[in-house]
Amino acid sequence: MASQDFFNLAYRSALGSDKEKSASRETIRKLCAEQGIFPASILPLYMAMSKGEAGGFTVPAINIRTLTYDIARAALRAAKSRDAGALIFEIARTEIGYTEQSPDEYSTVIMAAALKEGWRGPLFIQGDHFQASSKVWRTDPKKETGALEDIIRKAIAAGFLNIDIDASTLVDLSQPTVEKQQNPNVQATVHFVRFIQGIKSTGVGISIGGEIGEVGGKNSTEEELDAFLNGVEREIGTGALSKISVQTGTAHGGVVLPDGSLAKVSIDFDTLKRMSRKARQRGLAGAVQHGASTLPEDAFHHFPEAECAEIHLATGFQNFILDHPALSGLSEKIRETVQERFSKDRGKGETDAQFLYKTRKKALGPLKKTLWDLPSDTREEVGKGLEGRFGLIFDKLRIKGTRKETDKWVKG
Repeated sequence: MASQDFFNLAYRSALGSDKEKSASRETIRKLCAEQGIFPASILPLYMAMSKGEAGGFTVPAINIRTLTYDIARAALRAAKSRDAGALIFEIARTEIGYTEQSPDEYSTVIMAAALKEGWRGPLFIQGDHFQASSKVWRTDPKKETGALEDIIRKAIAAGFLNIDIDASTLVDLSQPTVEKQQNPNVQATVHFVRFIQGIKSTGVGISIGGEIGEVGGKNSTEEELDAFLNGVEREIGTGALSKISVQTGTAHGGVVLPDGSLAKVSIDFDTLKRMSRKARQRGLAGAVQHGASTLPEDAFHHFPEAECAEIHLATGFQNFILDHPALSGLSEKIRETVQERFSKDRGKGETDAQFLYKTRKKALGPLKKTLWDLPSDTREEVGKGLEGRFGLIFDKLRIKGTRKETDKWVKG
């Protein structure tokens, strides 16, 4: 198939009529099967990491909020040139909403990018932060449970064989003991683990992550990790979770100063290392770091040194795209969209620069077609720039040569 046809298939998967979306997605999946490309669970590799049979690297999990086809191509090119197979593409529950990318769309667009780049073997696609809203949970837990079950069901059907449950938002720090503080998190996590395990149609084990510390909150402790895992194991035994997300000092999108710049963030790598080691002692691959994409490049080599299993990267790549000179003409459209549609989201005391930085991601859905319709040379220019950025981070995370690991442990 001509290379331009892969873009057209992806385009119709994202923006076509219902009939066109269905047909293009079916074609993409068929072509992937013929070329040996398959959505996969990273669980076997993570179990090998938990036993010390694999490791020495940190798996990057990349959230793509816009230009999904082009950015996935850039990441896959950077991975292929390094013979790397240990990387994940992911999207969070909130991102599915404000970027207007359904799970089925997201997975098939990435698969189309894999076809274009001649990828072979497993593609790890993940539901990131499938998070319980504490506000809704308090008033109507049945409604919030149903909403999360619905997105999980759709994601797995679309090839998301890696799901991160985030019920850390339910942790109640007003309780007198760590066990009682973590109990709402434990109970919700257990419910969704059982729900995922009850979906039998995949025929494979799904990698399921849990979380103990809400990103942007207080740093996690080993006592909290033990309390959470003890609670989960009492309910459903060992082996239910493959990894655990912890808080070590970051915030999603970074901490925005009044002038719109980002504050310097200090990550507690000692805590991260202790958490990873303790997690492996409990049969998990290790700890997961969120909110790291806006860190300086010289910080990333610390993550494999701290034995971090997985690192989530989102806003830094979004910023690279939206601040790219080739997209300067979109700046005013983004500003207008933010002001017209999302002014109610402005926090008390926020400067214009802070508000725009924190909110501009919500313009990606309304401007979705505009971004897809950018000239091919513009999209290529942005993609080439990001390929270099991916490459630098992949090298520091030490995933070069991990194709051997993924092929050994993950079978189609």
